[in-house]
Amino acid sequence: MTHRDGLERIVGRTRVLTRPFELAAFSCDASFYTLTPKAVVRPQDTKDVAALFAWSRRERIPLTFRAGGTSLSGQAVTEGVLLDLSRDWRALEVLEDGARVRVGPGVVGGFVNAHLARHGTKLGPDPASINACMIGGIVANNSSGMCCGIEKNAYRTLESLRFVLPSGTEIDTARPEAAARFAHLESEIARGLMHIRSKIHEMPMLAERIRAKHRMKNTMGYSLNAFLDFDTPLDILWHLLVGSEGTLAFIAEAVFHTIPDLPGKTTGLLFFETVPRACEAIEPLRAAGAAALELMDGPSLRSIAGKPAVPALAATIPRAAAAILAEFQAGDDTGLTACEEAYRAATPDLPLIEPTQLTRDATTQAGLWAARKGLIASVGATRRSGTSVIFEDVTFPLEHLAAGVADLQHLFEKHDYPDGIVFGHAKDGNVHFLLSQSFNDQASIDQYARFTDDLVAMVVDRYDGALKAEHGTGRNMAPFVEREWGSELYGIMREVKRLIDPDGILNPGVLLNDDPKVHLANLKSLPTVEDEIDRCIECGFCESRCPSRDLTLTPRQRIVLRREQARRRAAGHSLAAAVLEEGLEYAMVDTCAADGMCATACPVGIDTGSFIKHLRASEHGAASRAIAHVAASSFGIVEALTRAALSAGIGPEELTADKPKLPRSNSTAADAIYFPSCVTRVLGSPAGTPPLAETIVRVASRSDLHLRIPDDIAGVCCGMPFSSKGFETAHAVAANRAIERMAEWSDGGRLPILIDTSPCAWSLATCRHALSPKNQRVYDRLTILDSVAFAHGRVLPKLPIVRRLPRVAVHPVCSVVKLGLAGKLEACARSCAESVVVPLAAGCCGFAGDRGFTHPELTAAATASEAAELARAGVCDRYVSTSRTCEIGMTRATGKAFVSLWHLFDEMSRTA
Repeated sequence: MTHRDGLERIVGRTRVLTRPFELAAFSCDASFYTLTPKAVVRPQDTKDVAALFAWSRRERIPLTFRAGGTSLSGQAVTEGVLLDLSRDWRALEVLEDGARVRVGPGVVGGFVNAHLARHGTKLGPDPASINACMIGGIVANNSSGMCCGIEKNAYRTLESLRFVLPSGTEIDTARPEAAARFAHLESEIARGLMHIRSKIHEMPMLAERIRAKHRMKNTMGYSLNAFLDFDTPLDILWHLLVGSEGTLAFIAEAVFHTIPDLPGKTTGLLFFETVPRACEAIEPLRAAGAAALELMDGPSLRSIAGKPAVPALAATIPRAAAAILAEFQAGDDTGLTACEEAYRAATPDLPLIEPTQLTRDATTQAGLWAARKGLIASVGATRRSGTSVIFEDVTFPLEHLAAGVADLQHLFEKHDYPDGIVFGHAKDGNVHFLLSQSFNDQASIDQYARFTDDLVAMVVDRYDGALKAEHGTGRNMAPFVEREWGSELYGIMREVKRLIDPDGILNPGVLLNDDPKVHLANLKSLPTVEDEIDRCIECGFCESRCPSRDLTLTPRQRIVLRREQARRRAAGHSLAAAVLEEGLEYAMVDTCAADGMCATACPVGIDTGSFIKHLRASEHGAASRAIAHVAASSFGIVEALTRAALSAGIGPEELTADKPKLPRSNSTAADAIYFPSCVTRVLGSPAGTPPLAETIVRVASRSDLHLRIPDDIAGVCCGMPFSSKGFETAHAVAANRAIERMAEWSDGGRLPILIDTSPCAWSLATCRHALSPKNQRVYDRLTILDSVAFAHGRVLPKLPIVRRLPRVAVHPVCSVVKLGLAGKLEACARSCAESVVVPLAAGCCGFAGDRGFTHPELTAAATASEAAELARAGVCDRYVSTSRTCEIGMTRATGKAFVSLWHLFDEMSRTA
């Protein structure tokens, strides 16, 4: 029996992945290590996990857990079997009006906070990757972040855990009988933990060493402070699991105490001549009550120059300079005013380059924090081609912060890292640094080895700091745990591992490793592939926005596979590269929605969908390109034939009704041009609803707005159907024709142009690159508006809403989100309803033009979470959106009839 057979007996055939491309997709996390697993398994419940533990002991093949895969230190890669938690384990229950929250390891931290925001609370841990990392990793790495320090990290804010030990024993610490159950079922572990506790308490020097190490941010090794903070075996054990990086048990569920999400915030970016001058300001700003103090050196600031809200000074600041992103928080305006007064009192003593006023503007604050949180990707995107990113974090005692940073910058110079940068949570003495490093030859690896040796000596020997502050120990620092903690406490850590995981089946070598060179093994190179994706550092921020993430691959995995193909071909392994291709076309290309939502989460705006379109383009032959060109040039014929086929009952059942003609609305006194998209002209409206074009003209007239639909609109298309399939020339033909016609219709841009389908509006908003130079000049004079923008800004202010519904659900299509109109869409719906439901799980529906017809499984996977959330929310009176195809997808997913926002307007403003 093969390994696969045994695994399938436990979890089922579809939950075991062994095809070469599937294994390669999981060979990387956000670190600079790569290991290919023997299999990827997706357990459904704790019974599966316990059975997998038994299988692992029997087969002597280790297991590694992976949740979000955002680990920066190689914790989520393995040559054993990888247990993927990202598609299941998403239970989430808000308790006591947000005072607590129960959550599974597969839930993204930012999604938890979105639910808690309704109650004015949030999680204590606030890592920069909060919108990508998952609860499993937050607990397993004892995450902290920008504001939480050590007081509000995972260790301090957890109330209980449910976990499975390597023996298969499952314990829920929240249950009253948990301690007795643990003592009975795992008596050897219980006795062993108490023995270790006694040993530590009997040696005051060891106890004080542990206390000293945990007064600062420190995730190096196991959380030995559990032996000092708790008295009972179970309490000690489950706190040891926090920060254990999946080496001791499987964490199936966590209950957190939340913290207040203070509504009042005032923020500023303070510039200093040097890093030491910035460090001098830390203590005065801490004393003034700052909640966050984020240090950024000169090169860091240069990397975010030009981003929204970042002051222009960042672009010209000298390399030696630095800045601190400071934020004060309060529960109300009175408290916030007091914070600002405390800041102003401290300001005269701060060595600022120029005076800086704090701002309460939410948009500016969001821009500053987005720039800071995306710093690793922003800097990584500018790295030398062919290099990987090393991203590490250390802690210096606060009194040594300035000296430590200066020494760190000296190491960059000594070891020839001219692009090294320093930034981090200065309030806690926690400094991150980033280097571009080639691992393509032995000389480069030796360079990194020498740097690491000097770093360890500097942090540990000179300053008695921590080699890891919040990213977990990982493969890169596992060889140095003993160096930092000393042989006696390292021996205790070894004893903990042997006691709880005697067979060593869980993530071996990741947190403790006696191989002094393990940090130099299995290093990841990032070869040059395509311009669209070469900037990617594989951080995984994009994954939570991807509609295919629960079906096939994520954007990061598509990039990982493209690079793996390049590595194999560069090494002359053409056969090995071909092995990856079994099933790859479907997973990588066919099921990518190419919706661009990944770019909205990527700190440097990488649109993997654009890359996939180029792949599709490269696969088209001359004949298919010629057919597409003819179709784009003669789109009126395509439109007529499609309408005829649908009227004859040929096609999906949602589209078989007769299609009415467009209304006549050629007013000479038009206030705007109305462009009914080809989707509207061909697919029509759902059964039982009036035609969309007729509805929009009627609603606009109620606001005293006159719309003109051009007589010659037939056959004009924005070009999106061709762009999404990779027919770039055909897209250009259609887009150029559309812009030329729109210029004529709008009197050279004098009249705005209303687009009734949001994906078409987005396509037109981003088509400039496909236009001829002449049409680019024409395009720049046009005002092209999505229907949401037109409705919110021009229709709604005058629309006579005569009644409101109790409850309306809204699906913001991905184009609305990318256009920045989601808030306006919600406001439009709110004008017609007492309550509006916008699912927190809302995302791209995966319909992707016509892909919902050809690959309905993509839409089903993309909408599952949103549909489930709508079902839990209860029945709404209406369900609305702004794209006919997306409405079809959501109707399929929910069983509720989704219609256009304009149909809601029509109904709520009708007087008869």
